[in-house]
Amino acid sequence: MALLYLLSQRLKISYPIFLVVGGLAISFIPGIPPISVDPDLVFLIFLPPLLFEAAWYTSWNDFWKWKRSIMLLGFGLVVITSAAIAYFSVNIIPGFTLALGFLLGGIISPPDAVAATSVLKGLSMPRRGLTILEGESLVNDAASLTIFRMAIAVILTGQFVFQKAATDFMVLAVMGIFVGLVIAHILYFVLRYWAKSSSITTPITLIAPYLMYIIAEQFEWSGVLAVVSGGLFLSFRSSDFLNYHTRMQTKEVWATVGFLLNGFVFILIGLELPVIVEGLKEGYTIEEAIRYALMISAIVIVARIILVYLASFVPRWLSRKIRETEKSPGLKLPFIIGWAGMRGVVSLASALAIPLTLNSGEAFPHRNLILFITFVVILVTLVFQGLTLPLFIKLLKVEEVDDHRAEADQIEEIRLQLARESVAHLDQHYVQEMQQYETIARIKEQMLRSIRATEMALGEQTRKEDLASVRGLYRDIMLELTALRRRGLNRLRFEKKYDDEVIRDMEHNLDLEEARLNKQ
Repeated sequence: MALLYLLSQRLKISYPIFLVVGGLAISFIPGIPPISVDPDLVFLIFLPPLLFEAAWYTSWNDFWKWKRSIMLLGFGLVVITSAAIAYFSVNIIPGFTLALGFLLGGIISPPDAVAATSVLKGLSMPRRGLTILEGESLVNDAASLTIFRMAIAVILTGQFVFQKAATDFMVLAVMGIFVGLVIAHILYFVLRYWAKSSSITTPITLIAPYLMYIIAEQFEWSGVLAVVSGGLFLSFRSSDFLNYHTRMQTKEVWATVGFLLNGFVFILIGLELPVIVEGLKEGYTIEEAIRYALMISAIVIVARIILVYLASFVPRWLSRKIRETEKSPGLKLPFIIGWAGMRGVVSLASALAIPLTLNSGEAFPHRNLILFITFVVILVTLVFQGLTLPLFIKLLKVEEVDDHRAEADQIEEIRLQLARESVAHLDQHYVQEMQQYETIARIKEQMLRSIRATEMALGEQTRKEDLASVRGLYRDIMLELTALRRRGLNRLRFEKKYDDEVIRDMEHNLDLEEARLNKQ
């Protein structure tokens, strides 16, 4: 996994795509043992932390702002896509029932946010599109897994009552959210009032998604919604219990854990293919299975693009208020959102979780074909759409459709406001000290210089191109000076004149400064 990731960075290919293709290539090496994983472990070990991490880094304000689009895609698109796949597969696959069709639809309908955001990293994607994609991924997993559960129940029992299914869905959704929020509140009080050390705060955040998921699933409620709701709450209140040290440590630990879990599952997708192909029994050939899979992949891609356009424009046609309060997304952004519907972790986990046998002891019908179709859909959407998505973004030149200010401008305005408040605080509380000590007086002078520089940068007399050029030059010079000081620290370390602990602390300060500069 590490080697494939390094190669993906060198070749500038999104790592989920490269890991899937790399795993597929590795699986064909002679002597490589077949890889199979217990589907329960995939759900239990990988799903909760990946959902929690996605919820943690989701902006609640942006999520609420675009809630209509997110819900339409997260629930409506999943349900309609599942139905389209169900009726289409029944007509092309001999012996396929409608329940099996909905099972397949529930498995391959939710896009994977990690793959999309990884591909979009570094590209000029409007904030509105990113928010909708990330928000959609939080709710579409719950919708798809609910369809999956209902389809499994119908296949195992042979019965389906719409009223009971709708009631069960509402109960598991509402109670799942309730469990997540209750556990999140308990952990919030523990983290805020008792856990004061980063040594325990970070482990508690790692345990949190498993607590939410396992407790909700124990009562047969939605563990997915429990993790998402709990993660959103703890993220929103994180400033109450995270100080600078715990925040830095928790962020780095979660970045590593998230990468390892995602990387393992993506490479597992490729490694699983020989096992899946080996499982294809008589009744259909490899050629037939590939034909079915490619046709369903085309339906998945086309249906998503059409439904994204409908979700974007139908509410505008029906509501005058929406037309007046929201800018039109245009024709380009919905296409990019539709094309970014790559499948991944949840689809694989769901497919692997299909039971081996029915209640009667008979083999689960078409299980291996469903696994094979799922794999091909993941491969096609990840590789084909993932590699072409950057090309479409560059060709279409998608621009920000909302009044979203540039990140650099927002940073300058925040700095200006905070600097002015700091100067006012000094004038109010440290007048005598500034008159008495030159060192204290210099603090105010430094703040005033920062204010004047920022006001000039934000003033109309400074052109945007000049501002960007000055920012770039400032950043380059500061990075150069940081590198110079780092070399000086290394020289002092070898001279052995100072304690190693002091050198490490100074190095940590340089790390923080370099990280801040690289964020600009």
